[in-house]
Amino acid sequence: MSLETPRILSVIPPMTQLNTPYPATAYLTGFLRSRGFHATQTDLALALVLELLSRAGLPQLKQSAEAIAPKKRSATLRAFLNQYDRYLAAIDPAIALLQGRDTSIAHRICTRAFLPEGPRFGALDNYVDDGSGDPLAWAFGALGVQDRARHLATLFLNDLADVLREAVDTRFEFVRYAESLALSQASFDPLATALAAPPTLVDTTLENLAKKAVDRDNPDIVLISVPFPGSVYAAFRIARTIKAHAPHIVTVLGGGYVNTELRELAEPRVFDHFAYVTLDDGEKPLLALFEHLAGKRPRLNLIRTFTRVDGAVRYFHCGEPDVPFEAVGTPTWDGLPLDRYLSLLDMLNPMHRLWSDGHWNKLTVAHGCYWKKCSFCDVSLDYIGRYDAASAKTLVDRIERIVEETGHTGFHFVDEAAPPKSLRALAEELQRRNLAISWWGNIRFEKSFTPELCLQLADSGCIAVSGGLEVASDRLLKLMKKGVSVEQVARVTRAFTDAGILVHAYLMYGFPTQTVHDTVDALEYVRQLFLEGCIQSGYFHRFACTVHSPVGLNPEEYGIRLRPLPPGKFAKNDVGFIDPVGADHDRLGKALNKALYNYMHGIGLDEDVRAWFDMNVPRPRVAKRFIERALEKTTD
Repeated sequence: MSLETPRILSVIPPMTQLNTPYPATAYLTGFLRSRGFHATQTDLALALVLELLSRAGLPQLKQSAEAIAPKKRSATLRAFLNQYDRYLAAIDPAIALLQGRDTSIAHRICTRAFLPEGPRFGALDNYVDDGSGDPLAWAFGALGVQDRARHLATLFLNDLADVLREAVDTRFEFVRYAESLALSQASFDPLATALAAPPTLVDTTLENLAKKAVDRDNPDIVLISVPFPGSVYAAFRIARTIKAHAPHIVTVLGGGYVNTELRELAEPRVFDHFAYVTLDDGEKPLLALFEHLAGKRPRLNLIRTFTRVDGAVRYFHCGEPDVPFEAVGTPTWDGLPLDRYLSLLDMLNPMHRLWSDGHWNKLTVAHGCYWKKCSFCDVSLDYIGRYDAASAKTLVDRIERIVEETGHTGFHFVDEAAPPKSLRALAEELQRRNLAISWWGNIRFEKSFTPELCLQLADSGCIAVSGGLEVASDRLLKLMKKGVSVEQVARVTRAFTDAGILVHAYLMYGFPTQTVHDTVDALEYVRQLFLEGCIQSGYFHRFACTVHSPVGLNPEEYGIRLRPLPPGKFAKNDVGFIDPVGADHDRLGKALNKALYNYMHGIGLDEDVRAWFDMNVPRPRVAKRFIERALEKTTD
């Protein structure tokens, strides 16, 4: 096959996110155009949801729900069928509101008489009525009509997603769609079985959208980026459809999931769907692949690329260096329907909502992580281990071009951890150019973030930061090689808050040797951090040991023993382990998440943390005023 001037289509598969485009295709499209290629992009995740949840799509959903015997219908299905006419009337206006295209409907939605209310609206009963008869008054008061309506419209969509899951496809989620088919799945069999099964309404809708995309753009090569396990099934479904519909098209798989879980890929059946699979940053492997397809580069000189040769999987890597981060160019969102994304307001917490609410131009300050020591992180892999920064001038040049293209001035810096030095330089350059933007991103809570720097970042447009507190225990933070202490985190997060910047803490439980007492202590630290205004939002993740992390590579240093990995030729990432401590982390996790949910709504901050647990747990060893006293101390 020879392709001298290929037409390239990059695809975002379901499900990624609905409020703003996932950035992989924007980066690749911008880079490829800068090198003279004809490159386009499409978001089939957004297209799928807008097709299914529309006035044209709901009749098919109704037909599927009616096919379920009345005795087997859940409360969700009964509510949908009993109020179907109201759902049909409300769906397009609700979508238009969430897209920001028709804000006038907000007033009708806020009356609570326009949208049909299914089981998801029961969440409103959890909020304390302030005496006004309005359970949302605490969040929105007498005003806040638009936000209140968007929250109600989000609950409405969640009800419909539940109907889809129960009546059409049990795997359907707005995120993590069919995740179990790919998450650390050693065998390709479950995915192959699902792809060979009779297609569901979701499948056929996605297949039709994929056909329309390739018919419209007429590509020679289709690049499909899968960032998460929850987008793998749909990616294979799209590739399968393209192969049947237009077999001349070369399909290529890449993305974050591939980079972490398919590094030892040996399953030939993957290549029934994809001609090539590339690892790590896509720019250099794709340039090499395009040269190969044009007959200008031998297969042996491909870069970080899997393909099938004579029925067996082969890996080719000639070792050429990557494109420097300074030279990857400016991402472009050209071709994506920016006015059709959905600003969902699921969580009312002002920090937590940023992930699903509003359009954010996603950009990276630097490639990789400047710290790259955390023992739970994939520090041995390229996306963490190869640190490569761009100058502040280059970053702000990119910001200006993106604002000009999209009309949006909000930026989410999606670094593993943005370096303080680079953020200071970025702030100075933004201030020098008098450029008004809003931005937020991920950091380490290190002492370089002084009160003075936090004020400067706020002045440059910083509205929020997120960072890893992980297990709030100095013993475990040291074991993690996190490089911070609880006292330091308290002072740094308070400096951000005092500067008017919202703070989200990534939290973790189930780390090796973590005891029940450690968990209770950690929750007490978190309670005090909320109480003292250091953090406004958080999320507890269950620790997962990965084969590429220091814990997975050297388990004996962390007091655990790894379980054997199941045999297989497909995905390999999470690995089970035996911890001699033996705490019931599943049970503890329920209490942690319940407490955190309440803390984010300002509830229970004065209660004993032991009240959240459904079992007897020891009294916290943490002093009641530990964080308060830490904030009173001066720093060197």
